[in-house]
Amino acid sequence: MTASGAIERGRSAAAARRWSEACDRFAEARSADPAGLSAPDLELFATASFLRGRPTTAFEALTSAHESYLASDETVGAARTAGWLALELLEVGEVSSSANWIARGLRLVERLGDSGSVSGFVALVPAAFTAMFVGDIPEAIRRFDAIGAIAERTGDLELAAHAAFGRGKALTTIGRTAEGFAGLDAAMDAVRRGEVSPITTCMFFRIVLDVWHEGFDLDRAEKWTAYFAEWCGAQPQLVAYSGQAHAYRAQLLLLHGSWAEASAAAHLAEERLRAGDFTAGFVANHQLAELHRLRGEFRAADDRYRRAAETGWDPQPGLALLRLAEGDAETAQTMIRQRVAAADDAVRRRLLPAVVEIETAARDVVAARRAADELSAFQRSAPTTLLAAVVAACEARVLLDEGQAERALGSVDAARASWSALEAPYEMASCGVLRGRILSALGDTEAAAAEFDAARAVFVDLGARSALAELNILTGERPAGTLTAREVEVLRLVSTGLTNRGIAERLSLSEKTVARHLSNIFGKLGLSTRSAATAYAYEHGLI
Repeated sequence: MTASGAIERGRSAAAARRWSEACDRFAEARSADPAGLSAPDLELFATASFLRGRPTTAFEALTSAHESYLASDETVGAARTAGWLALELLEVGEVSSSANWIARGLRLVERLGDSGSVSGFVALVPAAFTAMFVGDIPEAIRRFDAIGAIAERTGDLELAAHAAFGRGKALTTIGRTAEGFAGLDAAMDAVRRGEVSPITTCMFFRIVLDVWHEGFDLDRAEKWTAYFAEWCGAQPQLVAYSGQAHAYRAQLLLLHGSWAEASAAAHLAEERLRAGDFTAGFVANHQLAELHRLRGEFRAADDRYRRAAETGWDPQPGLALLRLAEGDAETAQTMIRQRVAAADDAVRRRLLPAVVEIETAARDVVAARRAADELSAFQRSAPTTLLAAVVAACEARVLLDEGQAERALGSVDAARASWSALEAPYEMASCGVLRGRILSALGDTEAAAAEFDAARAVFVDLGARSALAELNILTGERPAGTLTAREVEVLRLVSTGLTNRGIAERLSLSEKTVARHLSNIFGKLGLSTRSAATAYAYEHGLI
């Protein structure tokens, strides 16, 4: 095929969003004639490469396009490519390189001497997102407002979407949730109308789905997760961002009790990561970690949380909840407190339910009450069914520990009703366990036992071995027979692969004490090896 023929096919493939074919054809044309691709064709090559999960190739092609525009004295094209390089580099975490391209783009904008849409995009969009990501929210809002003014004057729909989206995200970060959600809705409507480019669409989805989850807005999360999955599915050659679509599906499937389907979706996210989705490193590993934690597969969960952390994002509160499930409430408490102290308002709200769970387990009722009240205050500004369920469950947990069992009963019933409306069986069963504890405190042991039995059936059906093990210990029906609570903790940690030294460090014990506990475990269970103890723990729902 001639270079010109390959170029034409590359253009057609890009127009049809066949990203792999577009990459191959443009690469073929460039191989046949290194100088044969025009600057606009290089831009198309860059877009296809970026969405195919090849950012290095994309940056090289876009840089070549920029240089070609400069050589032809086409300042608008040179400025535009500088702006896209800044934005895409920021997207992959190359903040310093992005800043260099922002500066270069600004110099070109000054040469243009106008305030049109290209100038607005280059001069403001990358810098506005940078300000937001580094936490300078007032500066980000100022810049997004300026972008909106330029978009209104020029009629640039994509620029208007950037303004609405960025301002919406910034406002949710500082607690102006309703106003922020309105801006995000406007931007996502622009996506649905096809008013933004594919890369912009992906960037918006990457952020907005996190915002909906942080804001406890399940309706929006489900609506846009489904749309994103459909959008990605219509482009089978899309790699970048496609893993995120699968990971968010996994999160919703997990909530609705479809754990096998959630596992399949999470593994699809991991496959996309291996295929080149540079955005999926955190979400794929974090979703798999969550599944492993709930199933009681603690060593696998720990490994996945570690991999998620290596992407630069903190995998909390999952990792702290894992430590709690392992029986180490003190470490869980330290972890969650450190993360909350460093979090912005939006992230902090997402962490608060775990704070309540961990602080009550650590017997710090004052800290738990403070977190529950903060979450309740947020509910008044952004009421959703999901948030109502979370707040009521947290309130019931704290009230029980405060000795107000009667009031706790009303709260847990409200929580269970909300979880039922959301079709969330694991959370409903967890409320059942909490309700059983409350009834026990009120002296109604028969009703409490019925709640425990109903919850146990759900946990068994889901494969929620961690919750099942905790319930068995709570009710005294330990599958491990006569093991003490401390021996169960040691057995759980043995099954994660920790050495005696590791267990000693985790539980603040001496190695000699751990060895004695392990000897007792072997004697009581009639076992002789750590692998046999691990198998026993799995078989009896302790992990």
